[in-house]
Amino acid sequence: MNKIDFKKKYKHLYTPSDKTPSIVQVTGLHYAVLEGTGNPNTSQTFSSSVEALYALSYTISMSYKSNKFEIPGFYSFVVPPLEGVWDLADGKEFSKDNLKWTIGILQPEFVTQDILSNAKQISYNKKQNELIKNIHLKQFNEGLCCTMMHIGSFDDEPATFAAMESFAKKEGYIRTEKTHREIYLSDFRKTSPDKLKTVLRFKVEKR
Repeated sequence: MNKIDFKKKYKHLYTPSDKTPSIVQVTGLHYAVLEGTGNPNTSQTFSSSVEALYALSYTISMSYKSNKFEIPGFYSFVVPPLEGVWDLADGKEFSKDNLKWTIGILQPEFVTQDILSNAKQISYNKKQNELIKNIHLKQFNEGLCCTMMHIGSFDDEPATFAAMESFAKKEGYIRTEKTHREIYLSDFRKTSPDKLKTVLRFKVEKR
């Protein structure tokens, strides 16, 4: 069975250059998401949320093997990477303990509320992860965005963001929100920090 790989289908979103930023259009993508606050490096809630989202997504992607979970319009797909939208919990000063996050995994268009509910029940029965019960669908229409591949530690991201903002300004765009999106192409639980590949993205508009 041929599998749809969303990283290839949306290549401009998942494989931007690590040398030069670019402007992309982002519309109509929906995700299974969970929200929370706090330091992702130390938060058990964050770790459990990641596990919950993957459990759900793999339940959906492997549903064709079960005659008890049939999905109308289903096609085989590769589970996409984890993504996160980051903000400050109080809107003031940056610290890792003051982070507000929405993490999610892109879902195929056939994943409706009913399909999600069934997948949540099946996933919970297998994993007994309470956060699975809180997963919900959220659509993102981010519009124009500036994006770039960051290679290296998360702590070194400010330099990449600075390059992105400089590029956007030069091309006649301004950043419209302090929040940003990260797409984790590497498993940050297993990969050396200097080898991490993370897509960075923030919203812009034409001046």
